[in-house]
Amino acid sequence: MPVKRLFTLVFTAILLSSCVSSKVHKDLQEQYDSLESRNQKLSQDLRETRTKGEKDLAALQEEYNRLKTERDQINTELERTRQNLQGLTSSYDALEANSSTALAENSKRNRELLSQLEDKEKALATEQARLEKLQKDLTARSNRINELENLIAAKDAKMNALRTAVSNALTNFEGKGLTVEQRDGKVYVSMENKLLFSSGSWTVNSEGRKAVQQLGQVLAQNPDISVLIEGHTDNVPYGGSGQLTDNWDLSTKRATSIVQILRENSGIDPSNLTAAGRGEYAPVAGNENAEGRARNRRIEVILTPKLDEISQMLNEIE
Repeated sequence: MPVKRLFTLVFTAILLSSCVSSKVHKDLQEQYDSLESRNQKLSQDLRETRTKGEKDLAALQEEYNRLKTERDQINTELERTRQNLQGLTSSYDALEANSSTALAENSKRNRELLSQLEDKEKALATEQARLEKLQKDLTARSNRINELENLIAAKDAKMNALRTAVSNALTNFEGKGLTVEQRDGKVYVSMENKLLFSSGSWTVNSEGRKAVQQLGQVLAQNPDISVLIEGHTDNVPYGGSGQLTDNWDLSTKRATSIVQILRENSGIDPSNLTAAGRGEYAPVAGNENAEGRARNRRIEVILTPKLDEISQMLNEIE
């Protein structure tokens, strides 16, 4: 029975009997209070001891779990080590039992590797020979390209000289509808129709004949030049009658007239001459005004170097 309850019963009995003096009652009350204070202190100590015990128990449980985990890991490593030992022991026993077989197999493998090495050396020698041949081919091609560049440079220089010669030969006709220019490796001599023909005619006048003859003298000194004579008109429809049908027909006849004058020069190879009519379809200016139409009515003599040698070299390089 708890002490507090015992004293409560005693105290109650004394009160009920009313035979205990007040002094005795006071002593009993002091004893009760002392016991009550001691009981509370004991209860507090018990709670603190219990709390500390629970913390210590939790710490011990955590340490136990950690040690258990380490033990399990050690057991696992131990088992793995045992298995590795068994594997190594088995491998050693097998190697010891089959050492002669292994040596024979290694010898066979070495012979195979030597054979493969010889094949690779042969392939390397073949490839080296192929590379040397390729290097020679590249050197030869590089030389041909250099030759081609020199040839093209020479052609360009010759065309520059030709343009200068043509300009010098036709100086007297500058400002009369005649221009000379060089572009795209060719020389273009453009003569407006007012220098060469009357309106609607394909007969070359005296002034125009002089210009074409002087051009022919330069061409006779350059037999390796191809000469294309193009006739051009404006877009005004041909309104005449007789031998002409339209502007295209007129441009063709005018180009042919220039060819006939050039053929009078025996120094010009006729196979170098070509006549073409292009009508109104290659204008150099607009046809909206008289000035533009006048520029479009023209003869163009296009001087082109023969490129047979260059073409041959290109084919050789390819």
